[in-house]
Amino acid sequence: MSGVKEGYVVTEQQYVPAEIELKWQNLWEETGLYRTREDANRPHYYCLEMFPYPSGKLHMGHVRVYSIGDVVARVKRMQGYNVLHPMGWDAFGMPAENAAIQHGVHPRLWTYENIDHMRQQQKRLGVSYDWEREVTTCAPDYYKFTQWMFLLFYHRGLAYKKKAAVNWCPQCVTVLANEQVENGRCWRCGTEVTKRELEQWFLRITDYADRLLEDLDQLDRWPERVKVMQRNWIGRSTGAEVEFALEGRPETIRVFTTRPDTLLGVTYMVLAPEHPLVPALIEHSSERNRVEAFVEEMRKASEVERTAADGEKRGVFTGTYAIHPLTGDRVPIWVANYVLLDYGTGAVMGVPAHDERDFAFAKKYNLPIRVVIRPQDQELPTPPTEAYVEDGVLVNSGRWDGMHNREAIQAITAHLEEMGKGRFATSYRIRDWLISRQRYWGAPIPIVYCDHCGIVPVPEDQLPVRLPEDVSFEPGTVSPLATNEDFVQTTCPKCGGPGRRETDTMDTFMCSSWYYFRYTSPKETARPFDPEAVRKWLPVDDYIGGIEHAVLHLLYSRFFTKVLQDAGWVDFSEPFRHLLTQGMVIKEGAKMSKSKGNVVSPDDIINRYGADTARLFILFAAPPDRDLEWSDQGVEGSHRFLHRVWRLVNQNREVFHAPAGDQMAPAARELRRKTHATIKKVTEDFAERYTFNTGISAIMELVNAIYAYPAEADPFTKAAAIRTVLLLLAPAAPHICEELWSQIGGTGSVHQQPWPTYDPAELVTDEVEYAVQVNGKVRDHIVVSASAGEEEVRQTALGAEKIQEWTGGKRVVKVIVVPKKLVNIVVKG
Repeated sequence: MSGVKEGYVVTEQQYVPAEIELKWQNLWEETGLYRTREDANRPHYYCLEMFPYPSGKLHMGHVRVYSIGDVVARVKRMQGYNVLHPMGWDAFGMPAENAAIQHGVHPRLWTYENIDHMRQQQKRLGVSYDWEREVTTCAPDYYKFTQWMFLLFYHRGLAYKKKAAVNWCPQCVTVLANEQVENGRCWRCGTEVTKRELEQWFLRITDYADRLLEDLDQLDRWPERVKVMQRNWIGRSTGAEVEFALEGRPETIRVFTTRPDTLLGVTYMVLAPEHPLVPALIEHSSERNRVEAFVEEMRKASEVERTAADGEKRGVFTGTYAIHPLTGDRVPIWVANYVLLDYGTGAVMGVPAHDERDFAFAKKYNLPIRVVIRPQDQELPTPPTEAYVEDGVLVNSGRWDGMHNREAIQAITAHLEEMGKGRFATSYRIRDWLISRQRYWGAPIPIVYCDHCGIVPVPEDQLPVRLPEDVSFEPGTVSPLATNEDFVQTTCPKCGGPGRRETDTMDTFMCSSWYYFRYTSPKETARPFDPEAVRKWLPVDDYIGGIEHAVLHLLYSRFFTKVLQDAGWVDFSEPFRHLLTQGMVIKEGAKMSKSKGNVVSPDDIINRYGADTARLFILFAAPPDRDLEWSDQGVEGSHRFLHRVWRLVNQNREVFHAPAGDQMAPAARELRRKTHATIKKVTEDFAERYTFNTGISAIMELVNAIYAYPAEADPFTKAAAIRTVLLLLAPAAPHICEELWSQIGGTGSVHQQPWPTYDPAELVTDEVEYAVQVNGKVRDHIVVSASAGEEEVRQTALGAEKIQEWTGGKRVVKVIVVPKKLVNIVVKG
């Protein structure tokens, strides 16, 4: 792949990105340069960026993540790996359906038009994807296996349907998983979320809570903050379950608490407004009307409003009582806003003396406050002025008085177990994954309802259950699939009688939780993937994407992998070895958005400066895990640097054909040392630390050193340094380096060359430069042999002409030598 392709004319003396970039993109595609190779003599390496939603246009965040991934993939190829670097489309979801409603365009047409446009944008960036492995989640040959995955969960007892209070987005007209509610609002459109009672499909992710939590310790190459976010979301707590009997009723109220040591301080009980016991408790209560009104009000309130630490704690007395399991005392039962059905058991024992929320609630409603823990050597005021939540010793607690509260946790729980009124228990914040969506543009759930057979899974050989084309997209329509009778009415796969299809579709995260498996064998028709291909390529070596997916996509993908492992399809438990979460691209201190008017279009940058400039700037401007502040001046600076590289080659073509000179001369030795030091630095930064900004900075320094190299010095050394610049810069700026490599007569593509290696012996310097200070101020620099002793360094510094100007006629008090760095001369007079 050397020389200029016929039909293209490139001016040798002028850098014209639009010409060379199109030229090489076409040639790379025609020759299949980035097709995944199978070579038994090369190790496998899987580099993957999170695939995008096809919204229609790339933004600078896309450019950043794809540039990062492309550098990694290109370096690994040059280092001798078989590299899998694929791309696809997370193509189901609400935006396509909203477009259909707003513009009368079918979601399929809208989606595929966007995919075509974004694919061309990615190709203009020069990203080295193997497009033969492209996957699209809304294509039947893909969602067939998303449905297969659902059946795998179903047959393993991990998919079930139940009626539950669910998060409802009135704008999107669909339910949301807990993970998709952010600060009480829909993660997609920002509308405030309400609650509804619906029959929904769930996956038992809670069955895997312990493994999902404990296996985080295996992920030593994941950002710690992502692991913390997942730990907090899983939210494992150890404590006790306590049974409170009900006065005059056979039922009990079960409470989970991490503080059984405060059990003797209980003065009231609180139920979530949605708790299933509430209607029965108030059926004959004089407080019924007040409670029902309060429950209805809470149905409309967001979880954020109800649970905010500084929010008002409100409640209503039910008129009924529980019985304390240890004392037999009557405990009034309240319904309050700060208890949620989804967390714990939906019931809380009120211990106002030792819980801040309970204290605020008790003060508001004049409920008793009973102190049962105090500091070791201090009495608490009576009545207490605030909740005491620290460790201490028990008081007013009968047989446990004087015991340290940490010991009492064990002792009181053990006593409850003996009485049959409690037990040691573990609770989790995570809830089962709600996957039903009342929308059209998603993978249909492969279930048939039969009056004779009940719930019947669609047999695997009848997949995919295809989305029909003819559906209604009227605003506010619930379950558009339900309007298509040809889809709904079907035959029961079990008995052959009439059946009705499930009209909900699956959460789009079902599609993205396994797509990285599909890339290994995207043409498979009988299986979701070839297990042998998966064994070769997975786990993914480098996974690159946004921190916003820490709890959603990344947690679900880990869950899928563990289920596939248990089912015998894979032999590993974690899908991603190394996770790189890149920062945002911001401008004027804010994330780029249309509403803020601070969006920079990648197309505009590419049209004006070229793809290599866009890539180089976005890699150079900040470390990849930090936010990047957009800078027009920075873009122009990156463009100027590429012009310098272009001129460096064009102004020095003769060195690639000139005879050798004195390669041991000082100038040649120093440039050779700089070249090898740069190789070492860039290799570490690009292939190990992923600090691309500092690696590019090192290449820039080498370019400066080549420009400063004497014209009369050895040309071989200069030619080697220029070749090294092109090889090291090629992953970041692939087009210009490919063009310049061909101009200097390089054999084959620059991207197929071996990655440069350095010789440690070349890094040893023959000379050392010292800064020389006089009374703490730098007055000169000296260069001495690297083997020079301290006395030789001292005498050279004192003998320097500029230094004598500052020491002449003065008494030298002392000379301090800091090896290989500094000489400080102290004088008086």
